[in-house]
Amino acid sequence: MSLRIKGFAAAAGLIAVSAAALADDRGSRYDGAPEAYGDYDWASVLRVDPLRRQVRVSEPVRECWQEPVPASQGPFSYGHVGGTLLGSALGVVVGNQIGHGRGKDVARVAGALVGGAIGHNVSVDRERQLHGSRERLVERCDVRYEDRYEERIDAYEVTYEYAGREYVTRLPYDPGERMRVRVDVTPAAG
Repeated sequence: MSLRIKGFAAAAGLIAVSAAALADDRGSRYDGAPEAYGDYDWASVLRVDPLRRQVRVSEPVRECWQEPVPASQGPFSYGHVGGTLLGSALGVVVGNQIGHGRGKDVARVAGALVGGAIGHNVSVDRERQLHGSRERLVERCDVRYEDRYEERIDAYEVTYEYAGREYVTRLPYDPGERMRVRVDVTPAAG
């Protein structure tokens, strides 16, 4: 058998022995021999009282509504493109009459921009005179937090009986009708 196979076999054997040792539930059976941490037994549960507290829970709530806003009046908005383009064309013609060489190119661009703005404004004013101001509905949304209070169980106060005496302890769970207790017996001093 090769050295590698022997190593794997030894490791597998160690794992199996370790798993068997860890699987032994300490004190799960009483055989009369005391353990290092005490023996275990079962006690009868007499009463379980949940310990409650109020907790504030904030939840996001989204609210939406319709809000009227003026219709977009940008330079290329529907219905005003014609006025904007006509104003730009007139601005290029006027700018072409000014300057020489590179100055003429700058004057054309400036004329197109100024003429387009003037044409757009004239178109908007004309539409307002004819039809009044136009509005459209836009959906707006906002998130707000709604607080509510819930009752939560923090722990359980458990009253149990063992060997004819009552005891009270606090546990993070409800143990049911009986619970496991650790019994620690120590010798009395002389």
